[in-house]
Amino acid sequence: MTDVLALLKRYNEPAPRYTSYPPAPQWHAAHRGLLISALRRSTAPLSIYVHIPFCERLCLYCGCNVVIKKDHSAAGGYIKNLIQEIELAEAAHNRVVTQMHWGGGTPTYLDCCQITELFNAIADRFSLAADGEFSIEIDPRVTTSDQLQTLRSLGFNRLSMGIQDFDPSVQLAIRRIQPYGHTRELFDNARALGFESINADLIYGLPKQTRSSFQKTLDLVLELDPDRLAVFSYAHVPVLKHQQRSFEKYLPSESEKLQLFVDAIQRLTAAGYEHIGMDHFARPSDGLVAARDNGSLHRNFQGYTTHGETDLLGFGVSAISHVGNTFTQNYRELSAWEDEVGAGRLPVFRGYE
Repeated sequence: MTDVLALLKRYNEPAPRYTSYPPAPQWHAAHRGLLISALRRSTAPLSIYVHIPFCERLCLYCGCNVVIKKDHSAAGGYIKNLIQEIELAEAAHNRVVTQMHWGGGTPTYLDCCQITELFNAIADRFSLAADGEFSIEIDPRVTTSDQLQTLRSLGFNRLSMGIQDFDPSVQLAIRRIQPYGHTRELFDNARALGFESINADLIYGLPKQTRSSFQKTLDLVLELDPDRLAVFSYAHVPVLKHQQRSFEKYLPSESEKLQLFVDAIQRLTAAGYEHIGMDHFARPSDGLVAARDNGSLHRNFQGYTTHGETDLLGFGVSAISHVGNTFTQNYRELSAWEDEVGAGRLPVFRGYE
């Protein structure tokens, strides 16, 4: 541990957050033509990503591209624009989709009818593989039993469930109150409905986290028995996310934060999980483990995947696409994204190739 801390101190300099290639400073201004040309050149299977940016309230740690609206009326217009964007990607229509993921924000901000409308719009324009992996991020605080039933009936077979931390003092500091009992109930409901895989998301380095409190969170999560876990490093960027300043004085030190992750690795591997790499853990029987062992594991902008042969096609505000050797990203501001889609243009504003 001492050697690791010495290395961290030696190389602790500002750098782009590097979880996927290419890092942000390498991107350049681009327009829809870059994506359209890439889609016309490629015939690979697709991995579709759909970004739903809305949340009812802001979690103070959050660094995602979110739009806070307690009034859900904004969702209807967003769905309409999403379907229009999907229609504009006609160069990719009818291609096989072996993987799909809805992220956010809070995808279950949408009601059951909106979820169904959006899913059917995708299914009508693409060929969803019978054995495809179709996943969605859910917030246990707002997701209902009816929504879970709707997701399962449509064909979603994987869930990614946000937890972050179960300690009450940590939850209060980050303004995300999520009792264990409620989360347990949702887990049990999802299992009964037949979801094939449930992922739990945790974050280390949050305000007021201690080794003791995080150990208790890990113990509770292990009682839930998720198929996969993502243990993310908290990214403190108060210059970009001003709400993070509210708890700066409660953040663990760098050495304390590292120890939290070391503790997580030791606790999870002792419980039988394989450390896939970086921030992901999975059961030994999981396909991610086999892919790691045979050299086919791939990482894209959603994390580790066994679908490295696919093109990634992103829809929604800030969504990223990776088609062939071409990377593009949609406008990050909701109004700019809406303007482009409303004008009949794919909403690309930057890219890399």
